[in-house]
Amino acid sequence: MTSDLQVRAENRVVLAHVYTSTAAIALGAVFGVFQGFSRAGAVSAPPWFDYYRMLTMHGVLMALIFTTFFITGLSLFVTYRAIPRERNVTCGWLGWLVMLAGTAMAASEILAGNATVLYTFYAPLKASPWFYIGATILVLGTWIVAFEIFENIVYWRKRNPGVAVPLVVFCAAATFVMWIVATLGVVAEMALLIPWAFGWVPTVNVLLTRVFFWYFGHPLVYFWIMGAYVIWYNIIPTRYGGNTFSDGLTRLTFIMLILLSTPVGIHHEFMEPGISSAWKALFTITTYGVAIPSFITAFAIFASFELAAIKQGRRGFIGTVKSLPWSDPAFAGAAYGMLLFILGGFGGLVNASYGMDAVVHNTIWIVGHFHVTVGGPVALTFVGATYWLIPRLTGRALWKPKLALLQTRLWFIGMLIMSFSMHFAGLLGAPRRTSDVTYQGAAVAQSWHPYMTAAAIGGAILFLSILAFVAVALGTLLQNRKTEPMEATFATAAEPSATTPAMLQHLFRWGVIALAFAVIVYAGPIGEIIRHPGYGSSGLRTW
Repeated sequence: MTSDLQVRAENRVVLAHVYTSTAAIALGAVFGVFQGFSRAGAVSAPPWFDYYRMLTMHGVLMALIFTTFFITGLSLFVTYRAIPRERNVTCGWLGWLVMLAGTAMAASEILAGNATVLYTFYAPLKASPWFYIGATILVLGTWIVAFEIFENIVYWRKRNPGVAVPLVVFCAAATFVMWIVATLGVVAEMALLIPWAFGWVPTVNVLLTRVFFWYFGHPLVYFWIMGAYVIWYNIIPTRYGGNTFSDGLTRLTFIMLILLSTPVGIHHEFMEPGISSAWKALFTITTYGVAIPSFITAFAIFASFELAAIKQGRRGFIGTVKSLPWSDPAFAGAAYGMLLFILGGFGGLVNASYGMDAVVHNTIWIVGHFHVTVGGPVALTFVGATYWLIPRLTGRALWKPKLALLQTRLWFIGMLIMSFSMHFAGLLGAPRRTSDVTYQGAAVAQSWHPYMTAAAIGGAILFLSILAFVAVALGTLLQNRKTEPMEATFATAAEPSATTPAMLQHLFRWGVIALAFAVIVYAGPIGEIIRHPGYGSSGLRTW
């Protein structure tokens, strides 16, 4: 049995992860809103903190720090609650401390102006070696959290032979199995970048570092999405009295994501001249393959909606939609995120097509796509889940639930305005990664200026939404009103069905297969690059 004292210790470590992610999204929003107004021509970045430094901080805080700390906190929480035992939370704290140290090291170099390389840290732009070391330490901290989750699975299996690991823990662990496979790309890239940044080697193979980055960079997106799926499959159904549609289908979905998330990264490099068209065609196919678990998820989630509605005596699409608890901010965050994910998915199909990607690749279309896919299903789901999570960690009622609900709606509206404006501007040729898009009054630049203004307005709405989120999160933590301890219940399968096949329960074996699959798929393009290394670079600093 788990004592109240131990539960409090577990809650504290999870709170540390969750509120670190809250601080990251708050700071990232400040940098983001200034970027939007800068591109719209409404403000000018000061020379002591230029646009590109803001861009790098925004990307790192939002895409890497906010998401990673939230997923580690959520995964520890579901593991601790679904596998009760006498445990020591040292690994949870150690993981948080190592991640925080890596974050502080990387962020300090960005703030000092020594790492304005964007969150993609692409060569030949060269950052301080301490930025790269900080990023590596951040990843190491996540591995410590992964060890904590995996150790609990080993504990479960020893004491429950033949019994499947609880579904919510399986999903969280699958997310980290994929993450371990993917972050090996970071290790490989840093083995090249760190000696180069210190000056120990004269040049670096630029294309090889980019391949290693995207070996990691696209699975990073699925790390975020799998974190959202943990919530969609296991927590959201409890908000409307529903169930997980199928235990076996859910496990299959996560296994497919383990297998298919990594061997897709080269579709981000369609414009790189050093990779042959044959390999680009192969990665186009694998990219379309990774859409399959997303389609399965869309079916399973709506099937769960419909089954719950039928139990309430409602039928049909309209009846199902009306049956859902839209006034619950935890549900609303995830549901609005799902809607944005549908829109982002269509853009993803464009980006995965070589011919169409050539049109939009270096435009702000890509930025709009990235925001609607990550800022929608991922960030908004995480924000909504925070409203569910914090009361269960603090024993305090959610502060201002109506403000929380308004916040999710503001986010949805702001993201629609901002991302769609970016998509349209991109189709007109508006570039990405540039601080000034006026081009001295050129006619073509004037055609996209209204969309830049609209994007800034959408960004301002998002900024207000994030301020509301931070207010609710802090208000819940600091208010004095206590509630009864809240249990964390997770969704189960709709009804007893056939036993989940044993092949869908061997999570670590699928991880080994996924690594082998990734090595096989990447061996060809990496071998080609090594045989024909192209140019090496001593590094550039353009700021």
